[in-house]
Amino acid sequence: MARKKKDIEKEIVSAPIAEQAITETLETNYMPYAMSVIISRAIPEIDGLKPAHRKLLYTMYRMGLLGGKFTKSANVVGSTMKLNPHGDAAIYETMVRLTRGNEALLHPLIESQGNFGKAYSRDMAYAASRYTEVRLEPICAELFTDINKNTVKFVDNYDGEIKEPTLLPAAFPSILVNPNQGIAVGMASNICSFNLAEVCEATIAYMKDENADIIDIMPAPDFSLGASIIYKKDEMQGIYDTGRGSFRMRAAYSYDKKSNCIEVTEIPYSTTSEQIIGKIMELLKANKLREVSDARDETDLHGFKIAIDLKRGVDPDELMLKLYKLTPLEDSFSCNFNILINSVPRVMGVKEIISEWVKFRMTCIRNGARFDIEQKTKRLHLLMGLKKILLDIDKAISIIRHTEAESEVVPNLMAGFGIDEVQAEYIAEIRLRNLNKEYLLKNIDNIDKLTNEIADLNKLISSDRNVKSEIAKQLKAIIKKYGIERKTRLIEAEEMEVYKAEEHIEDYACTIFFTRGQYLKKVSANSLRFTTSDHKLREDDEIIFASETSNISELLFFSDKCNVYKMRTSDMPDSKVTTMGEYLPSILDMDEDERIIYTVVTKDYTGDMLFTFENGKMAKVPLAAYQTKTNRKRLINAYSDKSPIRAVMKLDGDTDIVIITENSRIVSLNTKLIPQKTTKNTQGVQVLRQPKGGVKPDVVIKASECGIDNVMKYVARSIPASAKTIKDEDAQISLF
Repeated sequence: MARKKKDIEKEIVSAPIAEQAITETLETNYMPYAMSVIISRAIPEIDGLKPAHRKLLYTMYRMGLLGGKFTKSANVVGSTMKLNPHGDAAIYETMVRLTRGNEALLHPLIESQGNFGKAYSRDMAYAASRYTEVRLEPICAELFTDINKNTVKFVDNYDGEIKEPTLLPAAFPSILVNPNQGIAVGMASNICSFNLAEVCEATIAYMKDENADIIDIMPAPDFSLGASIIYKKDEMQGIYDTGRGSFRMRAAYSYDKKSNCIEVTEIPYSTTSEQIIGKIMELLKANKLREVSDARDETDLHGFKIAIDLKRGVDPDELMLKLYKLTPLEDSFSCNFNILINSVPRVMGVKEIISEWVKFRMTCIRNGARFDIEQKTKRLHLLMGLKKILLDIDKAISIIRHTEAESEVVPNLMAGFGIDEVQAEYIAEIRLRNLNKEYLLKNIDNIDKLTNEIADLNKLISSDRNVKSEIAKQLKAIIKKYGIERKTRLIEAEEMEVYKAEEHIEDYACTIFFTRGQYLKKVSANSLRFTTSDHKLREDDEIIFASETSNISELLFFSDKCNVYKMRTSDMPDSKVTTMGEYLPSILDMDEDERIIYTVVTKDYTGDMLFTFENGKMAKVPLAAYQTKTNRKRLINAYSDKSPIRAVMKLDGDTDIVIITENSRIVSLNTKLIPQKTTKNTQGVQVLRQPKGGVKPDVVIKASECGIDNVMKYVARSIPASAKTIKDEDAQISLF
């Protein structure tokens, strides 16, 4: 009888739970996966390739696609699955990035026919593998140099059916020539590309002198999309030394006067056309880019182009400075030169990478030379045996002819000429037609040649200097064959023009309105002048602050969480009286339970802020303390949090104020009695005496606005001061 489901569930619930240390769980379950991602997937190695790239290129090499005809991408993808079991989609995506058509690499590794998308477009999809064709680019010959001479180690593939190389014997530092990006577990890699000729020249210089200043030879990265690098030598030197850092890039453009249009033809490598156009359209909708009427992608078979239509009278160069500041037309590239060296990830500077590549390449050349020595030595050994039978060919023929058993031919030749078994076997296999003097002499003439070649090879591997000289010779040949001019230009940072927003802000009179419901609106003076409607507000809302100002002022919003939020008035879109305005907490990204308690409008940050706390203390802080050189959106610790805030007031100068307590007592004083503090979150000084029961300030207002005719009768000449009982004739004032 089958057991009931409830009985099975009871057994599962009552089963003992085995305790295991979290460190042990991570070590046994998670670390193998993490190491697999780091070593076998995401981080490139010294040959400049990740495993997926290497498996793909080696498969194409085995298929005869180096110098061969084009084949369908689907054929390559299918064959690569014998080495890479991760699926056809992943393999094809890897292939796409390596193609000339995609334009992601400075020196593409795969020649392509068909649509392979574009590196500068996020949405331009590549065609399916059955429609496109590929073969290896000629430069791949340098990646596979002498690969069949045991230059690199080969291992079994995942099912043990095929051998594949652990690295490719790249004859140039491809790790620096093409960009490479990868995200592993707990680490990442982002390597920019450098000009091939410059990298090879720098490598040659390094091999001659390890202290060579390679930044003078290869001053900066070079990208397939061109554009310009904002060049700071000290900043770049830091990247070269540590392998970490970032630099900024700018797009290249031209102005078509006839159509009044800016044509962007090169963009930073780290962005896309969709990001740029999307940001421009976002600024247009927010009314922050009034100089532009439209922007569109006009990329075609002739190349990349973004067209930006200008309004009449707009200076294109001034506009581009603004666009550089506000859009990804100027973007940064972050470097993280993390490379696997002997299966260990290392973040290295450029010189250290070149050093590791030179060590790797020297090993490849020595391995290849040893392979050649071995093969030539074997050949020489055979020819030396052949040379001995040249003395008496007839004797050799006679030995073979008069030997009765086939198995005795080799031993008889060995005995007759004093040669070993290998030589005798070789001689026995020579065809009868080749047993002529001409054939024998021609082969024997190769003895001297082979002897010299073996001597040269032994000399080559006998010293590091000779090996490096051979590497330099190969690098010079590669420069001559594949070197190209720099695509990315350098702009000295000191000579570069920078857009200054404050110089381009349109100045006009406006009024700022702030409501109890936390809504803010900016209404121009012209709009107010011709409006007869009332302000549109929520049913339970009201305007608690209004200030006439201009569009070049700044707004400061003090919150109940001791923060002050800052905003340029020009950043606020123009509103009308008939709109509710902008909900401030959303714009400022405030906490859910945070509220604005006071608003300041200023142009020059003159005056003071007066904070009144529940404990009777008051703090006077210069408004200039909240001025920052950078456009920071939020300043924390805007005032003290030691006691709850009861009132905030902006002072244009020292003035008489009135303090009213919760138990309806009053005191008046001049703010000059309160010393100014430079620290924003100062606790202030005791202004209001608090008897044993505690007297908390409730309202703080300027004396001129309190409505009491003779407020002097409540004046305190020193602090701390005691609040006085309000006279009957003053108690009728609506303030109380």
